[in-house]
Amino acid sequence: MYRVSSFVPRFAKALIGGAALATLWVNLAPASYYDSIEWRLVDLPLPGWIVPLPVSLTPLNLVADAAMSLFLFFIGKELWEALRLEHGALKGRQALLPAGLTLGGIAGAALMWILVGSLIETAEEAGFATGWQVPLGSDVVLCFLIGRAVFGPGHPALHLLLLLSIATDILALLISGLTQPAVSLRLVWLLLPLVAALATWTLFGRTPDPTAPETRRQSSRRLLPYVIACLLSWIGVAASGLPPVLGLLPVIPAIAHADRSFGLFAEAEELLHDPLNRLAHALAWPLTGVLFLFGLTRGGVDLSAFAPTTLTTLAALWLGRPLGMILIGLGLAAALGLRLPAGVTLRDVLRITLIMAMGFTVPVLSLATALPGGAMQEAARLGLALSLLAGPAALLLASRRL
Repeated sequence: MYRVSSFVPRFAKALIGGAALATLWVNLAPASYYDSIEWRLVDLPLPGWIVPLPVSLTPLNLVADAAMSLFLFFIGKELWEALRLEHGALKGRQALLPAGLTLGGIAGAALMWILVGSLIETAEEAGFATGWQVPLGSDVVLCFLIGRAVFGPGHPALHLLLLLSIATDILALLISGLTQPAVSLRLVWLLLPLVAALATWTLFGRTPDPTAPETRRQSSRRLLPYVIACLLSWIGVAASGLPPVLGLLPVIPAIAHADRSFGLFAEAEELLHDPLNRLAHALAWPLTGVLFLFGLTRGGVDLSAFAPTTLTTLAALWLGRPLGMILIGLGLAAALGLRLPAGVTLRDVLRITLIMAMGFTVPVLSLATALPGGAMQEAARLGLALSLLAGPAALLLASRRL
């Protein structure tokens, strides 16, 4: 098992620190907290053909929509390498088991939300299945932090856990963006990221011919063209009505990259100098600040917000996701005769399902569009915070060798 870079636990600590500070702030001085994160920095007079509604920049949306797109780029790069590069963990038949576990966990969380919500939800603004997108995602950095303590830094189950949490988070955001009734998709804007990616790949991203001039080979290693393409892609995704946080993902396949994968967040990749890895390495320290700010602006938990939505959230994450992963993921594995990755046991998979019962970063991103009204959102946010208790439960079970 390869060594995972040290920046991943640093991300988790930054996120927890920001959320802890926000929770203290929102419970001691809620008016001050909400005034600060929703402070209108500037109103953008954008024409209606770009954005149909007025846009105001606030700390809340700057962090969630713009800065967090860098984090999605960071983890999206890892998923793409696992799918595409030599020795990638999701190449060919190897993808079937992780795909089944990922889809099973998402389906189980959504169905449990709908079932429990229809039985106990009392909010007047809630309709049938309102907010089912909230529990779909997990939390890459917190899952890694707990997983490393449960399995140890060199266990192959930690690699599987990282793979599942990354795939779950990206797929959850895509589903959430495509199913929000309040989003008016203007799909013509998606031509912008498509053109940006194709042009970048054609001009810079393709491996140059060995006989090509030195200037052509040098141009493929420059970062500025990729940065410009990422900016254009983000604008196109945001204007289309999809979540802006997904805006940088379309460009990832167009960026010149290494020939093989060394593993998810592998420490060995810090020695590589291809543009994709250089961009990722350049983001490692800034993302520590981004995740702290995300915790500060989106992670404040009102401890008095308990409501039926809180229980619905916990049921979806603590019951729905593990059951979905076991019944659908392992059921598919048994039906197709799939084997677990080398060094991973069934007990390890069950521990992974428990760790992935935590949900925070991506579910919090989904709250604003998936749920109406402040009360339901705050009740769900409390449920997401309580779901993190699945982490200590996994540690307790591991210490007792269960």
